[in-house]
Amino acid sequence: MEYTMTHFYAIDDLRSYIIRYLQRWDVTTEDARLTSDVLLSADMRGIDSHGVIRLKSYYGSRLAKGLIDPHAPLSVVKETQTTLAMDANNGLGHPASVKTMRLCIEKAALNGVALATVRNSNHYGIAGFYAMMALPEDMIGISFTNSSPFVAPTHGRKAMLGTNPIAVAVPSAACRPYVLDMATSIVPIGRITVYQKNQKLIPPGWGIDQSGRVTEDPSKVLEGGALMPLGGTELMRGYKGYGLGLLVDIFSGVLAGSGFGEEVLSASGDQPTRVGHFFAAIKIDAFRDINAFKRDMDQLLNGLRNSPKAEGEDRIYIHGEKEFEKAERAAIEGVALSDVTVKTLVTAGNEDGVPFDLRPLKIE
Repeated sequence: MEYTMTHFYAIDDLRSYIIRYLQRWDVTTEDARLTSDVLLSADMRGIDSHGVIRLKSYYGSRLAKGLIDPHAPLSVVKETQTTLAMDANNGLGHPASVKTMRLCIEKAALNGVALATVRNSNHYGIAGFYAMMALPEDMIGISFTNSSPFVAPTHGRKAMLGTNPIAVAVPSAACRPYVLDMATSIVPIGRITVYQKNQKLIPPGWGIDQSGRVTEDPSKVLEGGALMPLGGTELMRGYKGYGLGLLVDIFSGVLAGSGFGEEVLSASGDQPTRVGHFFAAIKIDAFRDINAFKRDMDQLLNGLRNSPKAEGEDRIYIHGEKEFEKAERAAIEGVALSDVTVKTLVTAGNEDGVPFDLRPLKIE
């Protein structure tokens, strides 16, 4: 299906719809609102693969089958002055993560730094949302999560790790904050699917076949093969991406006491996914004066932005800058949803008794 038109919707209208849809599956109003905040943030920042397009496929379908508990309590497993170990008890990943990061920030405000893990959770949307929660408090925020396996280790031929994203958010003064939000795989699995549907070859280094050989055939990656880690082959130092993906699984899975490696199950399956998360908040003035820190951040970021450009290039971006600009436009013009996303919402709404009847602000 091609992306032929873009539909723009009012933020409040979309938020109200997401809440109504989740309430259809008995999710509490508070948890539905928190989930809507994360999904809308993804679409507003242009990360539409993690936005409302997943409302049914990742969340509604599993709630309907009883595979996610809409009333799951977020419970404390273990706690110290600077650490938290939480159990989501197979509830939605978004509210469990927002609540845990809030507690992490509260502890960091008192003690300078705080670390938190969450076990027995589900997909939590974009990692950057939780890291950015620390920014208004003049803190550095960190967020990791593991996921079901799509990525083979360097020299391996079987998917053993998820795309396992890493997010870090750092405040600055006049500049926009630095927000790194990246997967540790070379591309998302969905990108391979797009190439397969369009009957196009993928670039060499994106994936391997079931024998572990690098392939340009997307079908061979999807049918028994695997994605490659960030960097690709060993020649391109893909073992660095492999190491980062493993690091995320250690913090989000092993340390959290949650699933890890092949124990993290697919959202399309019929069992709890056992996804795990890791969060951290660092209070900057526990280390140095916050204003001096922000001034130095501006100097660093502006130095990069204003450094000599490559031939034919007119701009150097800082991580998160493009997404902030998209979010600012969305706040004025409305949230942009593709034809594919709108059709997905209409179909899901009709099937689940929550019609997607919102009127777009405009269509382009």
